[in-house]
Amino acid sequence: MIRTILFEDSKNFRESLSLYLAGTENIFLTGTYPDAKDAVKIVKQQKPDVILMDIEMPGISGIQATIDIKKALPEAKILIQTVFEDDDKVFQALCNGANGYILKSPDPEQYVRAIQEVHEGGSHLTPSIAAKVLNVFKNQLVQSQKSYIELTPREKDVLGCLVEGMSYKMIADSCGISYTTVNSHMKHIYEKLHVNSAPEAVAKAIKLRLV
Repeated sequence: MIRTILFEDSKNFRESLSLYLAGTENIFLTGTYPDAKDAVKIVKQQKPDVILMDIEMPGISGIQATIDIKKALPEAKILIQTVFEDDDKVFQALCNGANGYILKSPDPEQYVRAIQEVHEGGSHLTPSIAAKVLNVFKNQLVQSQKSYIELTPREKDVLGCLVEGMSYKMIADSCGISYTTVNSHMKHIYEKLHVNSAPEAVAKAIKLRLV
């Protein structure tokens, strides 16, 4: 069961999406909120597996809420929602730790797939935004960092699978290990690479030719 929380300012959209998710077999909706002013406190209390965060909300934006949540809870998995694919805003959210984004759709099943993917460690990115994420980390990283990053052979295998776009479940099947073991390896990889999300890990792995 994937514990999910929703931050969405549109009442109609929030109610319709929450109604659908509440009736989904493998998703447990812990709560819905019209703004993110108490997002950190709420997330700490409810401990969701996936956070659905609207990018545009009154008061505290979804981007700022993402920053605040990731600062307090680095391992939190945040799925950004947006009406339009505004590259700059989505890119900003991803660079601040969001684990992926989804365009708002009348098809709620897309949300179910996206939630499952993020929960399993995946991250949906269009080519244009993926390129932006990669470029910014290319500019920020230096080759000398490579000598300070020592991954175990298994961690390299797991990271290689992640670079290929595999979810945690797919990585587990490919490497012949359990989902829990994959999650453990990813925690160590994030710590060693000093990153908080899959896009960051992929970008750094490619830049430093770790896999």
